[in-house]
This record gives sequence, structure tokens and C-alpha cells, in this order.
Amino acid sequence: MNGLLKSNFYAARSNARLFTGIMLLLGTFVAVIDNDITTLLIGYMLLCMVGFSVTGIAGIHKDNSSKWGKHKLMAPVRRKDIVKSYFISLVGWLLIGVIFAAIVVGLSILLHGFPFDREIDLLLLFFVGISGSLYMSAIFFPLFYLGGDERNEAILIISLLCAVGIIMGIVSFLNWFFGPDMSLVQIMLGAGIILISGVLVFCLSYPLSAAIFKRKDY
Repeated sequence: MNGLLKSNFYAARSNARLFTGIMLLLGTFVAVIDNDITTLLIGYMLLCMVGFSVTGIAGIHKDNSSKWGKHKLMAPVRRKDIVKSYFISLVGWLLIGVIFAAIVVGLSILLHGFPFDREIDLLLLFFVGISGSLYMSAIFFPLFYLGGDERNEAILIISLLCAVGIIMGIVSFLNWFFGPDMSLVQIMLGAGIILISGVLVFCLSYPLSAAIFKRKDY
């Protein structure tokens, strides 16, 4: 497993370096300016959490389109372990995105004060970003193994759009169910539903993706 994880990291390393450099520059700009309007800070947080996951997925495409991707199938590892390594790698990239977002938010708060109306709003943003990344990854992998590597870009876009649609649907349902005047407990419950559903779908996607990959011929 360690070898597979290292391989995934090296496949994504070049894209990750470029994206990290961009996010460092953008994060410095976001932290330094006065966030009277929080749109830029919110956008940066979501971009970090989803963008680093996309970087990991781009590495998977590079890995599978190379000879090394085919050599993995002849290595003494099971196909489900290959899939598992991808899921673990995606969690790692997501954690990096969360750390980047947390650092920039922390610096912004230190420099300019708390930019949101309520403390729970910040937690909700993290939950939405994490869930969006998990949904995107969970949808991507089964479609990737069904559709083939040549459709990787289209599958990634479809997965991202589906993830956005699912979260918007959950939020709309919660607003309808609890009503416009939600209490703090109801807001926290809704946030928990968004996060737990994302984790659950991500976990269920692994056995499904492994089963599809196991039956795929190359």
C-alpha cells in the first residue's frame, strides 16, 4: 500500500506544485485585504478544498494514461488495493486543502477580525467544502472505471456539477423542512447531515468502484 500511495503522490506532484503556488499567492492576497465582503474568502475556502482534490484526480488520470498505470495491474497487489490507494490519496489532498483554507481564514481573522455574522457560518463553510469534495470524488470513481480514461475530463466536470447539485438540493430541502427561522440546533443538525452524507457516499463509492475495476478488462 505504501508503494501505491507514493506512486499516486508522484503522479500528482507536478500539478500539485503549480496549484499550491497559485493558492499561496491567492491566499496571501485574500488574507491581507480587508474582507468586508466575504465572497472572496468564501470562494478561496471552497476552491482550496475542492481544488486540491481535483489535483489528486488529475494525477490519477496521468497515472492511468502512462505505462506505469498498466504495470500496476501486473504487480503483486489486488485491484481493490489500487482503488483503495486512490481513495486514501484523495482524502490526503482534501486534508491539505482544509489546512490551506484554515490558515488563510485564521490570518484574515487575526488581521481584520471575524468576517461572518455567526461563528457557525464558518463551520458550515468547511462542512460544505469537505462534503462537496467527497461527493465529487465518490461520483467520479465509478464513472471513471465505467467510462474509461479517455473521458476523464468530462467525467470530472460531471462529478463536480453533480456534487454541487446534490449539496444545493440538501440545503434547499433543509431550508424547506426547518423553515426560514432555523434555530442554532437545527443549523448544526443540518450541517451534520451534509457532512455525514458526504462521508457515507464516499465510503460506499469505494466497494462499488473496486467491483467495477475488478471486472474491467485491459
